[in-house]
Amino acid sequence: MSEQDFEAALIDAAFALGAQAGWRHVSPAAAARHAGLDLVRARALFPCTGTILKKFGRLADAAALSHALQEGSVRDRLFDSLLRRFDFLQARRLGVLALMKALPSCPPLAVALAEMNIASMGWLLEGAGVDATGLTGAVKKRGLLAVWLYGLRAWAADESLDLTATMAAVDSALARAERFATRFSTESAPKAAPEPELPAPL
Repeated sequence: MSEQDFEAALIDAAFALGAQAGWRHVSPAAAARHAGLDLVRARALFPCTGTILKKFGRLADAAALSHALQEGSVRDRLFDSLLRRFDFLQARRLGVLALMKALPSCPPLAVALAEMNIASMGWLLEGAGVDATGLTGAVKKRGLLAVWLYGLRAWAADESLDLTATMAAVDSALARAERFATRFSTESAPKAAPEPELPAPL
């Protein structure tokens, strides 16, 4: 089994175990045992539970960026990438829902996930052709994170096969973010200096 396949198998096992027993019972060793994977190799690739979530996030980003739209508006491209990311979560739905349920009782894990998600939003922005560097980029990443979290709440309650409610929530949140960005750029644009008054003719 290649390293990539081993990592994917352990991650899937971790989310399956989280769905079955709750995330407080999830660890790299427990996930490896659950899937019958080699513990020594698991130890080398997954030093802690946080590594599972970090690599899961990278796989989700890869799914979102793979075959990403190169045409259309920025909003269309971001919508496509976000929905691809939700499709990735959907394949591990019960485990992700169990993780979301566990976060309030584990603040350090929630903080770590928030930081990982901010980094992910930067990749999605860059994938859509939006500069996500510097102070302005940091604001954009947090804005897209707000869109993602709004969609995530809708996804958690969305039991439809085609994720209709999730798509509607993401579209609505992106529309609000677009309006805000347009207003912000207009208000922050430098105002033209007033034209000097000409002296009255003699």
